[in-house]
Amino acid sequence: MPKEFAYRGRTLEELQNLSIEELAELMPARIRRTLKRGLSLENKKLLEKIRKYRKLGVKKVIRTHRRDFPVLPEMVGMKVAVHDGKNFVEVEIKPEMIGHYLGEFAMTNKVVRHGSPGKGATRSSKYIPLK
Repeated sequence: MPKEFAYRGRTLEELQNLSIEELAELMPARIRRTLKRGLSLENKKLLEKIRKYRKLGVKKVIRTHRRDFPVLPEMVGMKVAVHDGKNFVEVEIKPEMIGHYLGEFAMTNKVVRHGSPGKGATRSSKYIPLK
């Protein structure tokens, strides 16, 4: 039997019924500070769009550049495409993501895979035997 999700002793339904101020008290310090200072205009627009889609029951992916937006309980189950600097990375919001920022789920750098040295490479690699 799967374990029911709880965030700091509260179920997902209880979290969704809390106001932003009450929710801020449960969040980690950095997000608590963000919520207490008030969301920026762009973040407020994103929150309104999320609430509108949730109310209408639309399953559309929301595209955003707002990497500094905290994941709130009302976003659970939605799909958000977060910009990583080049592309939009589609992220499905799960309950375990509450208390993190959207940017944490869209990495901004890729793993570097260097080619093999050899002919045409730099002078430092000229002593590597060619095949």
